[in-house]
Amino acid sequence: MTPTTGQVTIESDLQRADQVTGVVTATGNVRIVYPDRRVVATSRQAQYFSKEGRVVLSGDVDVIQEGGNHLRAEQVTYFVETERVLANPAAGRQVFSTLRIESTPTASPTQPAQPTP
Repeated sequence: MTPTTGQVTIESDLQRADQVTGVVTATGNVRIVYPDRRVVATSRQAQYFSKEGRVVLSGDVDVIQEGGNHLRAEQVTYFVETERVLANPAAGRQVFSTLRIESTPTASPTQPAQPTP
């Protein structure tokens, strides 16, 4: 198993950090790479609220996870501590998602042994 680092790479046209509020804001052509979760996300704006442990992506949000999971919405909020996601659509639209659901094999009933002739 690969150790987690928590490292996230953010590319954008502009980035600001406010030491008083603990908010980091990236705007314009935002691209976020989160290797530990095998996730790449794009949006028009991203804000990390460090004191609350919350990331808010806004504007044409696309979140793609290696393996086939995909989420598209107007706004996506990621709660770091609980690893929960809340997706909101644009007015009059819907959230779109594609999820790869892994099934766990169920135990098959054992067959009685057949007598050998």
